[in-house]
Amino acid sequence: MRRRKGLSINGWINIDKPVGPTSTQVIGRVRRLTGAAKVGHAGTLDPLASGVLPIALGEATKTVPYIQDARKVYRFTVRWGETTTTDDREGEVIARSDSRPTAAAIAAILPRFTGTISQAPPAFSAIKVEGERAYDLARAGGPVELAERDIDVHRLELVGTEDADHSVFEAETGKGAYVRSLARDMGAALGCYGHVSALRRLQVGQFRAENGYPLDFDALPSDIAGLTAHVLPIETVLDDIPALALTADEAQRLRCGQTVGLFTHHHRDWLAEFIAEGRDGGIALALWQGKAVAMVRIGGAEAQPVRVFNYEP
Repeated sequence: MRRRKGLSINGWINIDKPVGPTSTQVIGRVRRLTGAAKVGHAGTLDPLASGVLPIALGEATKTVPYIQDARKVYRFTVRWGETTTTDDREGEVIARSDSRPTAAAIAAILPRFTGTISQAPPAFSAIKVEGERAYDLARAGGPVELAERDIDVHRLELVGTEDADHSVFEAETGKGAYVRSLARDMGAALGCYGHVSALRRLQVGQFRAENGYPLDFDALPSDIAGLTAHVLPIETVLDDIPALALTADEAQRLRCGQTVGLFTHHHRDWLAEFIAEGRDGGIALALWQGKAVAMVRIGGAEAQPVRVFNYEP
């Protein structure tokens, strides 16, 4: 089997992405700075946006789905009076209005955009339509109609007013929510149009902007250690998943793809609690000496490996 070139670095880096580069360009930059063999990200950020972009290295890429489902917090500015092709300031203005909303009018509509709501993603998005990315179809000039889907907005607040044209919001959302769609739909509800003029992601699950590594695209990559010193353990994104402590022999069995019986006194107590919490048949994180060995499915007093981490802790 052909081996991937690069260093075996396993863990997460909380990148504070600047405005300008794409998420793919951030990955390329991190790969060059660290020399890591494998790099991925959780949760794309548009070039216009800044803020938290969690980057997975090596075996941590196997845990990306667990952070993609995490809650996200955004601070964003809506420019009233204009709607654009992309629902942000990068697009072409396609409609204008002289109307501007008052703070009271904005506050009155916010409950309509909070909770589980139906939302149509922007035409310029990474969603696939018959195998093609929606943004590729939109750039080609074809009609792009994306079906509405239910998303969760746990919190949406008006936090500031810059001037009559610009209002600042903070939103906490679930998976699949688009801030650009929120701006577009709020503008429509207010009868004045609207698009995102500035966007910053403040949090993704356990990752927060105040703890992010500010990735400088203008600086020369003179010190690899400067970035690798910020690598967090694989377990960072798995804090909410029940942890199952293993012996060395049990850890080795899982690494070989074999199931582990939960029959010792310690395991029986753990299993009883796991079942009492209604998690029977669910996922747990198997640890040896505090380090991730595998994601396992618990059922029938057995731990069956689902994803094994192939690295030396």
